[in-house]
Amino acid sequence: MASATAPAAAAPTLAPPLQQLRHLAEELRLLLPRVRVGEAQETTEEFNREMFWRRLNEAAVTVSREATTLTTVFSQLPLPSPQETQKFCEQVHAAIKAFIAVYYLLPKDQGITLRKLVRGATLDIVDGMAQLMEVLSITPTQSPENNDLISYNSVWVACQQMPQIPRDNKAAALLMLTKNVDFVKDAHEEMERAVEECDPYSGLLNDTDENNSDNRNDEDDVLGFPSNQDLYWSEDDQELIIPCLALVRASKACLKKIRILVAENGKKDQVAQLDDIVDISEEISPSVDDLALSIYPPMCHLTVRINSAKLVSVLKKALEITKASHVTPQPEDSWIPLLINAIDHCMNRIKELTQSELEL
Repeated sequence: MASATAPAAAAPTLAPPLQQLRHLAEELRLLLPRVRVGEAQETTEEFNREMFWRRLNEAAVTVSREATTLTTVFSQLPLPSPQETQKFCEQVHAAIKAFIAVYYLLPKDQGITLRKLVRGATLDIVDGMAQLMEVLSITPTQSPENNDLISYNSVWVACQQMPQIPRDNKAAALLMLTKNVDFVKDAHEEMERAVEECDPYSGLLNDTDENNSDNRNDEDDVLGFPSNQDLYWSEDDQELIIPCLALVRASKACLKKIRILVAENGKKDQVAQLDDIVDISEEISPSVDDLALSIYPPMCHLTVRINSAKLVSVLKKALEITKASHVTPQPEDSWIPLLINAIDHCMNRIKELTQSELEL
C-alpha cells in the first residue's frame, strides 16, 4: 500500500541574484523587436484620450518606482536572497509589460507621428531598464562607476519625460518639424563655417601640425598630412559650393515655412495629411547631410550633382504635398512657387558647373 505521506516535489533551484538580473535584462531586450513592429490593439471601444495618457503616465511612474527599489536593494550588502530577487524581477517585468500594454492601446487613427513618438518613448524605457539590470549585475556593488551609471541611467530620464510627450498628432508633427529645422540649421551653419574659414578640416589637424612641423619630410606628404592638396578646395570647388549653400538655405526656409503653416492652419483631426507632411519632411535633413558631406574635399563634382538632385526632388515633393493639404488654404497665392523657382535656380547653376563631369 502506497504511503499516504509521499515526499513533496523538490522546489526548483533558483539562480543566484546577479544571474537573475542578467536573465531579466535578456528578457527585456527580447521585448524590443516586438514593440518596434507591434500593432495597436483592436477594440470596438471609443478611444478615450484623457484616460490613455493618465494610464501611460501612471505606468511610467510604476516603472520608475520599481527601478528605484531594485537599485536600492542591489546597491548595498548583503544582496537579496534568490527568492527575494525573483520577486523583485517579477515586479519589474510586470511593470514593463504593463507599460507596453498601455502603448498598444493607442490606435493608428490618432496619428502615425504621435504613435512613433510614444513608441520611441516606450523603447527608451524598456531599453533603459535592461541597461539598469546589466549595470546592477556586472558593476561591483557600491563602486563609484556603479553609482555614476545608475545616477544617470536612461530609464528614469525616459519615465520623467512621459508628461512632455505631445498629446495629439498636430503637436507631434510640430515637434518633429522643429527637430528637422534644427538639424538642417546645424548642417547649414557647419557648411558656412567651413567655407568662411577656407579650411574644411579646421581644428582636426592642428595638433598634428604643431607636433610634427620640425620633423615633416616627403613621406609625410604622401601619408596625407595637411600639405596634401586633397584637404583643400580648388577654385572650381569653391565656385560649386556657392549654389550648394544656397540650396541648403532653401531647404531650411522650406522646413520653416512648412512648420509655420502646420502651426497656423493645421487641424488635429486631419491626422493623415499631417503624417504625410512629416514623413516627407523627415527626408530633407538626411538629404542635406548627404549633400553637405559631398562638398568636403577631395570633392567629386558628379557626386555633388547627384546629391543636389536628390535633395531638390525631396524638397519639391514636400512642397507639393504641403500645397495640396489643408494647411495651405490658398495655394495659388502662396510662397511655394517662389521657393520652387529658387530651388530650380540653384540646381540649374549646379548643373552648369558640373556639366564637364558628364562629358568625360
